Amino acid sequence: MPEQNPSYDIVVVGSNMIDMITRISRLPKMGETLAGSSFSMGFGGKGANQAVTAARLGARVAMVCKVGKDTFGSMVRANFKENGVTARVFEDDTLASGVAPITVDDEGRNLVIIVPGANMTLSVAEVEQASDLIKNAKILICQLEIPDEAILKAFEIARANAVRIIFNPAPARKVPPQMIEMADIVVPNETEAELLTGLSVNGIHGASDAARRLKELGAQTVIVTLGADGALLWDGRQEQHFSPPKVNAVDTTGSGDAFIGSLAFALMQSKDMPEAIRFANRVAALSVTKAGTQTSFPTMSEVDRFVAGL
Repeated sequence: MPEQNPSYDIVVVGSNMIDMITRISRLPKMGETLAGSSFSMGFGGKGANQAVTAARLGARVAMVCKVGKDTFGSMVRANFKENGVTARVFEDDTLASGVAPITVDDEGRNLVIIVPGANMTLSVAEVEQASDLIKNAKILICQLEIPDEAILKAFEIARANAVRIIFNPAPARKVPPQMIEMADIVVPNETEAELLTGLSVNGIHGASDAARRLKELGAQTVIVTLGADGALLWDGRQEQHFSPPKVNAVDTTGSGDAFIGSLAFALMQSKDMPEAIRFANRVAALSVTKAGTQTSFPTMSEVDRFVAGL
């Protein structure tokens, strides 16, 4: 039986994946075959990554997701338990659990393909079954690796219960306008901001134009993440650019998710937005100094040591 009226700092309604990671000297050209130097498997999916990031930092986190009736699904459940994430995991009878083949080159750049599988069958009814988690949270996080209807239902429950909503419109695709309008904070990267606005987004100036356009489309607060250039904030009153710490990148996979999860953690602790973005920049920067996805997400003590050394 689930805990009665549980209270969580952060609830993530989103995806989980099994990452299949190949290391290679350089990314291949179209039609080219190259030999990789190593292969490993790990845990990913934008939703799961963001949940694990926040939990590693010390937040009380719950995850709502869906897997297949397969070995990967069992592995996902065990991984949530190991990372201290309370998981409401639904199961699909026909589709496999989600997987993500990832190729990483020697410069830390990556190519990611996702096969969502059971993630894309998370239903409105299943989200409603998890409403006890959402309505008692401080923050809800959603992304785009689950059906739109499930996302909008989660938003509806959160809005009805004064739960703050962070919407990460990733991976890039068009979304119903209600998603932007209902979210408290919309956090796209440059590619996602470009698709949502139809504007060319390249660097700080382009991010500024896109953030203003998203505000016109109904967003309350917009944060455009810029990779190694940090993040740009626009809330309709002020625009601020936040530069991240300079680090030697080993693997950038999951750094955007580390930013989202740590942003939610900081806001849950009642930090103001600029302070929360600075914190998220540091966590994301620290995450790229290690190989892997969830294996690269730091604990709070690791963040403290990193910040002390800046």
